[in-house]
Amino acid sequence: MDLNLTEAQSAFRDEVRAFLEANLPEDIRETQRSGAHLSEDQYRRWHKILGDKGWSTPLWPREHGGTGWSPVEYAIFDEECHLMGAPRVLPFSVSMLGPVLINFGNDEQRERFLPGIRSGEDWWSQGFSEPGAGSDLANLKTSAVRDGDHYIVNGQKTWTTLGQYGDWIFCLVRTDPSAAKPQTGISFILIDMKSEGVEVRPIITIDGSHEVNEVWFTDVRVPAENLVGQENMGWTYAKFLLQNERIGIAAVGQSKAQLANLKRLAATEKKNGKPLSEDPTFKLKLAEVEIELRALDLTNKRMLVETERGMDPGPVSSMLKIRGSEVAQRLYELKMDAAGLYALPFQPEAAEEGWNGELAGSTAQARSAPHYLNTRKISIYGGSNEIQRSIVSKMMLGF
Repeated sequence: MDLNLTEAQSAFRDEVRAFLEANLPEDIRETQRSGAHLSEDQYRRWHKILGDKGWSTPLWPREHGGTGWSPVEYAIFDEECHLMGAPRVLPFSVSMLGPVLINFGNDEQRERFLPGIRSGEDWWSQGFSEPGAGSDLANLKTSAVRDGDHYIVNGQKTWTTLGQYGDWIFCLVRTDPSAAKPQTGISFILIDMKSEGVEVRPIITIDGSHEVNEVWFTDVRVPAENLVGQENMGWTYAKFLLQNERIGIAAVGQSKAQLANLKRLAATEKKNGKPLSEDPTFKLKLAEVEIELRALDLTNKRMLVETERGMDPGPVSSMLKIRGSEVAQRLYELKMDAAGLYALPFQPEAAEEGWNGELAGSTAQARSAPHYLNTRKISIYGGSNEIQRSIVSKMMLGF
C-alpha cells in the first residue's frame, strides 16, 4: 500500500496551506499556538471564514453543501490547520449532528438546520452523557414524554463541552421507559437552549478552566417536529454519530503540532548551561514519542486509505483512539519536563488570552501544568480507553 501523497493530494495540501496563510487571522493563530483558550468570537469568526470558502463542512456530500472531500483529503486539511495554528472545525455540529440529519432527518429538518451549521450561525452542543450514563450510555435517564404536538423533557446532561456558547443541543432522551432493552427506548431530539426550563451550569475542570458544563431540563417543551427519525430509534442514530466522531480521533495533526511546539521549547530551555534538546535523557524521551507518533500516523493513513476504498476499518479506529490519546498525553508530560520548576505552580489563568507569564518563566512554561491536567480527559471521552480495549478484544479475539 503506497502511503505517499499523490500528485493531486500534494496540490490539495498546497492549496490548503495557501488559504491558511492568506485567511487565518493572526490573533486566532497566536491564541491557538500559545495554548490559550479561544473565545466564542474567535471560534465563530473562523467558522465563518471557512463557511465563506465552502470548507466548514468538509466531509458532507456536495449536494448538502459539503466539500465532497475524501477521508485522506480531510486528514490533510486537519493536519495543515493544526500545524498553521488554526482551530479545528467544531465537531458537534459538523461531524456529529450534520451527518445524522443528512442520513436520518427529514427534508424540513435538513432545510432548517443545515445552513446554520455550515455558516456557523448556530452553535450546537452535544447532550449524551449523564451523571450515571457515561461509558454506559444506554443507562441514560433524561425523559421525553409526548404531550400533543410537544415533548416534555426532564433530566440532566453533563460534560457538555462549550455548552455555555450553545444555541441548540442535540440530545438522547428516553421515550419508552418500559422497553425490554434500554437501547430500544431512546430517541434523538433537538432542543433550543433558549427554551424555558433549560439551565446551563459550569463545571470547573481540574485545570481550572470552564470548558464543560452540566445542562438541566425542567419541563422543557420541545416541538415534536424536532424529533429526528423515528421515536425509540435514537440508539441507532447515536451509533452512527459515534462512528463519525472517530474520524480524526487519533488527533495526529494535533500531536504533530504539539511535537513541533515541544521541540521549540526544548531548544530554548537550558539544562547545565546547554539547551535541553541536547540533553541525552530528554533526547531519548523525545525520540521515543516521535517514533510512536510516526507509527500512529502510518496506521491512521492506512485506515483512511481503506475507508476511501469502502472498506470497514473494524477495530483499527478503536486502536487509533487508544494510542492517539496515549501519545498526546505523553507529549504533554514531556512539556512538563521541559518547563521544569515553572510547571509546578497551578496557574489556570495562564490558559487565558493575554496572560503575562514573565513572573513565572515563559508563557509556554506557565501553561504546562494546566495543559497536562486538561489532557487527562482525552483517554476517557469518545469512549474510554478501557471500553475501546474491550471492543478490540471482542472484534479480534471473539471475547
